[in-house]
Amino acid sequence: MISHPLRSHGGSASAASSDAESPFATRQNELTPASAGVGFKHDHVDAILENAGNVNFLEVHAENYMGDGGHPHRTLERVRQDFPISLHGVCMSIGGPKPISEDHLSRFKALVDRYQPALVSEHLAWSTHDDVFMNDLLPLPYTKETLDHVCSHVSHMQDVIGRQMLLENPATYVLFENSTISETDFMRQIVKRTGCGLLLDINNVFVSATNHKFSALEYLDEFPIEHVGEIHLAGHTEQEDDEGALLLIDSHNRPVSDPVWELYEDVIEQAGPIPTLVEWDSDLPEWPVLRSEAGNAHKILKRSEKMHNLGLLGERHAVPG
Repeated sequence: MISHPLRSHGGSASAASSDAESPFATRQNELTPASAGVGFKHDHVDAILENAGNVNFLEVHAENYMGDGGHPHRTLERVRQDFPISLHGVCMSIGGPKPISEDHLSRFKALVDRYQPALVSEHLAWSTHDDVFMNDLLPLPYTKETLDHVCSHVSHMQDVIGRQMLLENPATYVLFENSTISETDFMRQIVKRTGCGLLLDINNVFVSATNHKFSALEYLDEFPIEHVGEIHLAGHTEQEDDEGALLLIDSHNRPVSDPVWELYEDVIEQAGPIPTLVEWDSDLPEWPVLRSEAGNAHKILKRSEKMHNLGLLGERHAVPG
């Protein structure tokens, strides 16, 4: 089973106390490697509870639940009784040059304590400037200076929440000329310095590779897969840039594309099963469509699990803990 115990640091005592007070401290808070999940949308709650199919866990965006109560929390508490959840932050601004918001971090910690998620994650991106929160995940240059403050933010976040977090690779549309470190090595160094895990978003890899004309396969070969605790899959849309060249947008509004499924199968064949989440955030389909997408991931995961158990594939990677 995959679990992320409290890290050995000063924040662990308060976190342990909060665990004891949570009704979910011992309920459905672990995942097997072959778990498939979807992003939780309130439109689907009745259908999920009636027929979840092969959906094993649900992901929620932390910022949607930072109020103290109301209908969102009542609904989440209901599904949390039956499903582990993955808590995914989108506004922590881990990649920003200034300290992360202590108020935002405090609210995030309250959600961790309240719902005892199986997985906790954030993005390698920035989204704030002074007191302005931007509705986007913006890229950052990969330099030693940037690495230092990202590591500081990741370590501080983990200290406050009392556990390991997973950091997600971005989808990008621009590159910085002053970058001196590759993205894969940048993430590897963050793991080494902070003890965090990684969330590998394979659609983001495909989007960035297409936009910047590099090989997605070579990127994945260089990615520190042994530190990946979760995988994301999603759909993207095709547009054109100002020069008429193909531009992919990480839109989360359609099924996972065939090339992304192929990359995913390659990763799982090599690394073994890793909990996998299908994102679909706009133009929501009916529940059976989203359930089917998770079912596709589940089939790939179970096939890999069987092959690895039979010794027909390589050693399974070491899940962060």
